[in-house]
Amino acid sequence: MDELNATDHGDVAIGLPAALPPEIEEGNIEYKLKLVNPSESRVEHLVTQMKWRLEEGEGEAIYEIGVEDNGLLVGLTDQELTASLNTLNTMASRLGATTTILRERLVEAEGAECQRKALEILIRKVPENQEFIDLKLAVLGNVDAGKSTLLGVLTQGGLDNGRGRARLNLFRHLHEIQTGRTSCISHEILGFDSQGEIVNYSDSKTVEEICEHSTKLITLIDLAGHHKYLKTTIFGLTGYCPDFAMLVVSANTGMAGTTREHLGFALALGVPVFVVITKIDMCRRFMIERTVSQLEKILKSPGCNRVPLRIKSEDDAMTAAANFNSERITPIFTISSVTGKNMDLLTRFLNVLPSMKNVTEREKLSQDHTEFQIDTQFTVPGVDSVLGGHISRGSIKEGDKLHLGPLEDGNFREVTVKTVHRNRVPCRLIQAGQAATVALTENHRDILRRGMVLVSPKSTFPNFVCRIFEADIYLLYHSHRISKGFETTVHVGNVCQICKVDIIVDKESIKTNEKARVLFRFLKQPEFVRPGSRLLFRQGTTKGMGEVLKVQALDGDFQDIGLMDTGQNVSGAYVQDTDEKDKPQTRPMEDIGRVDSPHR
Repeated sequence: MDELNATDHGDVAIGLPAALPPEIEEGNIEYKLKLVNPSESRVEHLVTQMKWRLEEGEGEAIYEIGVEDNGLLVGLTDQELTASLNTLNTMASRLGATTTILRERLVEAEGAECQRKALEILIRKVPENQEFIDLKLAVLGNVDAGKSTLLGVLTQGGLDNGRGRARLNLFRHLHEIQTGRTSCISHEILGFDSQGEIVNYSDSKTVEEICEHSTKLITLIDLAGHHKYLKTTIFGLTGYCPDFAMLVVSANTGMAGTTREHLGFALALGVPVFVVITKIDMCRRFMIERTVSQLEKILKSPGCNRVPLRIKSEDDAMTAAANFNSERITPIFTISSVTGKNMDLLTRFLNVLPSMKNVTEREKLSQDHTEFQIDTQFTVPGVDSVLGGHISRGSIKEGDKLHLGPLEDGNFREVTVKTVHRNRVPCRLIQAGQAATVALTENHRDILRRGMVLVSPKSTFPNFVCRIFEADIYLLYHSHRISKGFETTVHVGNVCQICKVDIIVDKESIKTNEKARVLFRFLKQPEFVRPGSRLLFRQGTTKGMGEVLKVQALDGDFQDIGLMDTGQNVSGAYVQDTDEKDKPQTRPMEDIGRVDSPHR
């Protein structure tokens, strides 16, 4: 990695390494020295191998030609490259896949009579069990950082006029158009065809046409940047389960406002992050450099512990995408939505961005009992109940009998699925990891609310319906300390409800940067909570994160959790905050995570 973080005249740049990391058996990257005139039996073996790599990459694979298994760049002559490409195209055609050359590397070899090259090639095939490769990307950043404008440029295909024209199609409310500030979660899609070309509204008039012409689809989740909509932003991160997060930073304001908080929330939830610095057309070079340096300092701090990589060329973008599966890599793009500078580097990166989940994990979730987390409900003329959300486990198809709940008493109601849609397009089946809408055959609007789930009647779902749950938490910031009786808003998946701290194990209180095991109680109604889920909690300037360890089923015995006899002597309510004017601002990201948290 040191070679990827080379320094050039004070700038951190990505240098092309003399060797790649050694090839690993898992994943979607395959090294081949050369594929010149293989026998028929060898071709059959290579096709089987390519099929495995495509399955590992959820329909995408990257082949490095002219590279040994240990990662050494050897290179091939033009004649050998042509023969290897012909063999690779033959292999891909047998699987119904396409090939695209991502980049070409010149390899310097001592004593070589002719120039030798190594190629990086993208193999893409739409998986048989779905219509396209689908990734979810959450867009974070402070208010007025240019998030909606950037998404407008990407999805509409036209540059901004400098006064916010590109973002108008993304807004859903009049006050958003008037103020230019996003207040709710909006979804946009960006497609790529088999050759890596962008498919958006510039060529396609409808969502259906974009889906039809795309082999890879990225759902862009535009989240609010203003502090008063922080609840909405956190829900977007916890409820929609994005594969990646794009942190948008304005070059002229830097890491201001909620930018550090958004970065901290993404890292706390384990969502891989890359950074896009916008509005470089408005700033002088020294201001851009100051913003990038400030960002790099924060990313390298103990709270983040990331390796920032500045993207300056197509080679840099490809290198960053190939290494983005490492939790430490954080690519940094500098772009302009007005002039379009470096926008091609961002789209190249998005085109090659791989799925973070391996094939074994995906298959395990798909074969599990159904669990559909409800985020919202829609009013559609002629349809009784339409639910939007994310299917975290199992699969749903038309005619399925499921259970909807929990209700206020913790019970569930049996419902029947009428139709299912993805990106407003009817489909036969939805599977784990996909965002979708589900229409029910009967009207259930009297009981519907955000935070409910659709579950399979065969699952043990009553075991996860609780009012009380145990969590291992880490307090990111509080002006004093929290103790028994403290009330806070807890976000767990699609659940957002006020909880009360009933017990703190082996402690009387918790201060900033301290860990503890806590018993939370939902104050309003029981919720569906699965052990192992990550959580965020907040109350004013108080912020923390954690992981659910156990839940107490409604008909369960509290003794099973093992926290009744803790021997604590806890004083009543938590310590009150000081006056608003005396409260310190949100703790800098440098301080987040100084204690080694088990949730990272």
